[in-house]
Amino acid sequence: MSDDRIYDEMLGEGGGIRPAYSTFHDWFDGETPARLRAKQREAEEVFRLTGITFNVYGRAEAEERLIPFDIIPRIISGREWQRLSRGIEQRVRAINAFLHDIYHRQEIVRAGRIPLEMISRNEAFEPKMIGLTPPGGVYTHIVGVDLVRTGEDQFYVLEDNARTPSGVSYMLENRETMLQMFPELFSKNRVQSVQNYPRDLRRSLAACAPQVANGTPTVAVLTPGIYNSAYFEHAFLADQMGVELVEGHDLRVVDGRVAMRTTQGYQPIDVLYRRVDDDFLDPLNFNPESTLGVPGIMDVYRAGGITIANAPGTGIADDKAIYSYMPEIVEFYTGEKAILENVPTWRCSEPEALAYVLDNLADLVVKEVHGSGGYGMLIGPTATKKDLAAFRKKLKARPGNYIAQPTLSLSTVPIFTKAGLAPRHVDLRPFVLVSPDRVEITPGGLTRVALKKGSLVVNSSQGGGTKDTWVLED
Repeated sequence: MSDDRIYDEMLGEGGGIRPAYSTFHDWFDGETPARLRAKQREAEEVFRLTGITFNVYGRAEAEERLIPFDIIPRIISGREWQRLSRGIEQRVRAINAFLHDIYHRQEIVRAGRIPLEMISRNEAFEPKMIGLTPPGGVYTHIVGVDLVRTGEDQFYVLEDNARTPSGVSYMLENRETMLQMFPELFSKNRVQSVQNYPRDLRRSLAACAPQVANGTPTVAVLTPGIYNSAYFEHAFLADQMGVELVEGHDLRVVDGRVAMRTTQGYQPIDVLYRRVDDDFLDPLNFNPESTLGVPGIMDVYRAGGITIANAPGTGIADDKAIYSYMPEIVEFYTGEKAILENVPTWRCSEPEALAYVLDNLADLVVKEVHGSGGYGMLIGPTATKKDLAAFRKKLKARPGNYIAQPTLSLSTVPIFTKAGLAPRHVDLRPFVLVSPDRVEITPGGLTRVALKKGSLVVNSSQGGGTKDTWVLED
């Protein structure tokens, strides 16, 4: 089951079980395959009944699918998690400082650490945010940091999700399902809880309310509607937080505040957790064709009448070209070396880097700088000659639209198959809440797993699945 070049998170050298997995493995050895298969079917039925789905785009019309779920947990020791948490907090604080800087004095540009054109020509840079400081100075209220592992103490940040990171509902439902399926496992293993996330999210958002808020801040979740790929999550989080789920047509500007329609008339909103992209947020200030946002919300925001989470213009912090500067960004704003490393990255906008990428395309992973969900990327080692030729043309036509990275040997964790346990590649998306006085990191996060043997693509839209992530108390 183990490959010498690939770090197996359960199996150590010589096939021994790593300490974090020992209690679980003893339990697994005492189970019958028939019972585990029945539990796997039961878990799938829970997901079906709960409606835990996502939409796949790119076909004639969006197709709704059930999220594949694997019943074998991914287990991280408390020691490992402590180091990860320090690195994640350092990075998220640096991202917030960077966002404040680029929309104000741009000291990092003046210091020559990032070229001006990386900011000024970036389509995710939002000129309407220049000079605007959000309530509490928080730009990224909710962050998802994608991590991959290549060795015992080797973790890399694959990308930062600073706009509208998704997947936290799957993390919560995965844990709820495992508690339901295997209560005895949680009595044997001291697993840190993730169940307080909705409560923590509401408290964190409320702490970022604008000064005009009276009493307990009113929080609402703005969704594009039922056809959005993450609609299940929008509805789930609003329900779990005990706040209203609203669409653009439920909101209007009344007396200088954004207000939602209720049975008692229009009620002002203090904090809007928006799951609508910048361009569609306000047809008066952004895309005039948008029917998803609220006309005039940016004017209310600039006047201090509402908190928008995450702030408009945060997308520049998860731009993959900016990502390549994150070690410099962390050091510039914290005065410390980055605890978590970046994956080495070639910026195809630079002639020397482009020449290298074109010469080595079959060995590299190439991504669009604003891409997400596994779309628009090339995995060189698994690409056909036709794919490589087509991508070579794209790179030459728009080099600034791409970055390239080496193909990492991602760690594997076991999944449950008909033949027993089998290793599959994974990544991890921990979720971070930022308020003026604290940074909270939920212990664990969403583990995404490539269900196909040998595949490095973990996105559910590309055939991947999810599993529960355990962080042990030790």
